[in-house]
Amino acid sequence: MNSLTLLTADAATMAGGWTTIILYLVIFGVALYFLIIRPQKKQQKQQDELMSSLEIGDSVLTTSGFYGVCISMVDDNVIIVEFGNNKNCRIPMKKTAIVEVEKPYSAQQAAKKEKEAEAAPEKKGLFAGIGKKKEEKEK
Repeated sequence: MNSLTLLTADAATMAGGWTTIILYLVIFGVALYFLIIRPQKKQQKQQDELMSSLEIGDSVLTTSGFYGVCISMVDDNVIIVEFGNNKNCRIPMKKTAIVEVEKPYSAQQAAKKEKEAEAAPEKKGLFAGIGKKKEEKEK
């Protein structure tokens, strides 16, 4: 009779052991998703948006650290980048080799930004008057 109770007790602990292992695997899978897979998908989405916004005349930074200007798009995946002031230094490269894209800044955009800065409301709060006092002292 003692052996029968021992067998049933072992079976109960074995079932509890398996559920614990499965629970740990599920928790590990969820942690893996949120720590590795999800940020990678977000980064891939940003890279795809960057590649789709690339246009002729944009300043680009390559993975090798060179700054250039996109002068032509040969294919969906290949662009021609001009480096430096030398007009003969044109290199075809894949879009995936582009790390950063900077759009050309026009004078209209600069004027618009200045107007927005002037129309911005005054600072309110504890440190609102600090900048004004410094400006007045400089005058």
